[in-house]
Amino acid sequence: MSPHAQDTNEHPAVTRFREYLRIDTRQPTPDYAGSTEFLIRQAKEIDMPYRIVECVKGKPTVIMTFEGQDPSLPALLLNSHTDVVPVFPEKWTQDPMGANKVDGFIYARGSQDMKCVGMSYLEVLRRYRKEGKKPLRTIHLTWVPGKSRFFYEEVGGVEGMKLLVHHEEFKRLNVAFALDEGIASPKDALKVFYGERMPWWIKVIATGPTGHGSQFIQETAPTKLLKVIEKFMNLRNEQEKLLEVGLHHNGQRYTLGDVTTINLTFLQSGIQFNVIPMEATCGFDIRVSPFFDMKEFQAKLEGFVASQPGVTMEFVNGHFDNTLTAIDESNIWWTVFSDACKGMNVEYETEIFPAATDSRYLREVGIPALGVSYLKNTPLLLHDHDERMHEDIFLDGIEFYDTLITRLSNITAAQVEATLIK
Repeated sequence: MSPHAQDTNEHPAVTRFREYLRIDTRQPTPDYAGSTEFLIRQAKEIDMPYRIVECVKGKPTVIMTFEGQDPSLPALLLNSHTDVVPVFPEKWTQDPMGANKVDGFIYARGSQDMKCVGMSYLEVLRRYRKEGKKPLRTIHLTWVPGKSRFFYEEVGGVEGMKLLVHHEEFKRLNVAFALDEGIASPKDALKVFYGERMPWWIKVIATGPTGHGSQFIQETAPTKLLKVIEKFMNLRNEQEKLLEVGLHHNGQRYTLGDVTTINLTFLQSGIQFNVIPMEATCGFDIRVSPFFDMKEFQAKLEGFVASQPGVTMEFVNGHFDNTLTAIDESNIWWTVFSDACKGMNVEYETEIFPAATDSRYLREVGIPALGVSYLKNTPLLLHDHDERMHEDIFLDGIEFYDTLITRLSNITAAQVEATLIK
């Protein structure tokens, strides 16, 4: 069968998922009008009230609401982003926006990151409506522009969730807990993320004397910059060794999210070969572990820079809140989440997310959040060529989210109170 042909035996949920994938929401020119129209149609079919919020003009967030039995109780939030990263079409074996299905695998940008999650949420609520189910707590879905600047998910959300959490429309949602994205796992276990590393983009600028390239000129800008770079890279090597051989405080081996990565991502200097440049600059992409004291770490980096006269640094991008979601019995949401997984015989591994998601903005305003995508036994291909997921995994994920959302949305006030008393 041609990958473009419609399978008459295809599950309707898969058909809807593929339709959503075909809406071209790639940066830098995402089709927000198309995705918004699609989402509104879904909301109407499920009979869910919806509204559109634009924290930035032309960047819509769609909010859907499935009212619970007791709307006065704080609500459950199900979050996903609508736009996706660009592709290199020549590196794909299928049309990256075609949602072609080959041997059950659906190829499309966004199939893993993270349109599968948002559509799974919708399918659960579609099922609720069809079966007449009404959870105790109200459920809100947010569809945000999550990759809106620099085309990176790591600083995405600056025109979406970062602003949305401070918007009056969001505050009225009265959110108690949120589910957000995770990543694929090649193992038979889901990855569950309870915190994130903080993205810091730092620019270092060195200045010094100029002159002819035939001379031994001292304290030049490139020379001073190289000395600072060496200090950054020594720290990088220390963290890399921890990842290779170290054990975490809980006795488990470090994962990538537990350590701080430092990468030199650009170097700029010079105007021509025989002229000593007066300025040299470099940039570092640093992902700060939540187990680091951020003020202490920032002071250390500033000390590296201050060791050389005429060298300064500036933050191009920085997030400075490293709040974690508790994953113990003090958090009723975690207790119910983990119990639900155990009841379904779904194995999971808790980790710190190595990059960044919208969850960091939710945690920053006091909303506990967990990131999980039902993508087990699946190669990790977010942002990669031939991103894909199997239709059976997608359908299994709907069952997983059905049980999970049902359990979470029916947590009683008494259960919450009992946890607080402990």
